[in-house]
Amino acid sequence: MAKDKQFVTEITPQSEDFSKWYIDVIKKAELMDYSPVRGCIVFRPEGYEIWEHIQRDLDRRFKETGHRNAYFPMFIPESFFQKEKDHVEGFNPELPWVTEAAGEVLEERLAIRPTSETMIGHMYSKWIQSYRDLPVLINQWANVVRWEKRTLPFLRTSEFLWQEGHTAHETEEEARQETRQMLEIYTQFVEEVLAIPVIKGEKTPSERFAGAVNTYSIEAMMKDGRAVQAGTSHYLGNKFAVAFDIKYLDRNNELQYCHTTSWGVSTRLIGSLIMVHGDDRGLALPPKVAPTQVIMIPIGPAKTRDAVVARVDELYAQLKQAGVRVRVDDRADVSPGWKFNEYEMRGVPLRLELGPRDMDNGQVVLVSRITGEKRVVAQDQLVEEVQKMLDETQQAMFDRAKQFRAENSYSVDTLEEMKAAMEKKRGFVEAGWCGSEQCEKTVKEETGATSRNIPFEPETHKSNCLVCNAEAKHTVIFARAY
Repeated sequence: MAKDKQFVTEITPQSEDFSKWYIDVIKKAELMDYSPVRGCIVFRPEGYEIWEHIQRDLDRRFKETGHRNAYFPMFIPESFFQKEKDHVEGFNPELPWVTEAAGEVLEERLAIRPTSETMIGHMYSKWIQSYRDLPVLINQWANVVRWEKRTLPFLRTSEFLWQEGHTAHETEEEARQETRQMLEIYTQFVEEVLAIPVIKGEKTPSERFAGAVNTYSIEAMMKDGRAVQAGTSHYLGNKFAVAFDIKYLDRNNELQYCHTTSWGVSTRLIGSLIMVHGDDRGLALPPKVAPTQVIMIPIGPAKTRDAVVARVDELYAQLKQAGVRVRVDDRADVSPGWKFNEYEMRGVPLRLELGPRDMDNGQVVLVSRITGEKRVVAQDQLVEEVQKMLDETQQAMFDRAKQFRAENSYSVDTLEEMKAAMEKKRGFVEAGWCGSEQCEKTVKEETGATSRNIPFEPETHKSNCLVCNAEAKHTVIFARAY
């Protein structure tokens, strides 16, 4: 890494301090800045554009499955939270309250939205009267506030951006099918677009969403071995329907409670893709969400500059027309070497170099941010070669992340094995669990690891609990997590 570090001395190496590396990278790459409000960040254009690409792709997938967007108020009356006991207990420590407005004390405190089940439940009780009104399939793009004690930009902030889907159904079967369908959509998106492999599974009771009957999640491994919960989908049964009186006349003209779901992902996906793909040179962004997919850099002596830049502009127009997100850096007062390292640090997937010799030969040089491969291609085949190389880069990033996860996942049979392994290794631990909350708590106290989920497709099926040695009801993934 000596070559890398001589150009990016402001970035702490991952092996030295991963958290410091992360902060160095997101600030140097201008993804965010700290705001004057504790735990809140400003999304700079480079960071917000990543979110726009995430939002655009997911929104398309939601609409293809019949969901529509709506928007609900961010202020929620305190009485709404009292209607679902588990829900209010789960969120109360993180709730900020509005107690005064226009110089007057409010008759009822208003919570700033931590999630919208209560508000949406109230509205659904007004909108749903008959089975003909079902299913209701609504998604909301919004901000939410959870007053976190410890914050980390993108991954855990007091205010963050997300989408939250909320649906209501006639039957449990339909609602459960919805829950799993949305988890599958998240899985496909995170793996195909963010190039992050995930493990699908069900959360243990202690890790469920407050008020849910079942919570399902996708879990991703960061380069320091820690886990990030990349998305969740919840089957809420009829608990919220009972609390908010969401009833309908069924096909036999009898009143029934709806079965509801909720599901969401947030801007923590930005933090995840940084921690999964970045290296000591800085960001490494998957082409499908990179704000700039190709950076074009003209090179050569001043006397050839005008001709080279003119040809770069022509090629830029071709790539732009083909839908490639491309930029040109033709500044004369900055060296090509500086530019190369600057855009590597910013994670641009592909660099295009064009000099006078390339002009004479009718070619350009393409350089991959991920592999460092240099590929000389004919200018008349540029669009096809760029698109091909971007596709290859996307796949290579997924394959690398999946290999890293495999190399840092291991199986244990006892708590002692797990403790010994975690002292020397990082990553995910697969172990048996009897279903006891106390055994799960013991694992956390002894190792600092929490249950991530009960995978739908575990690598192995454990027969005994790692803590008490009783018969294992589940095979569980444990890890330290963000």
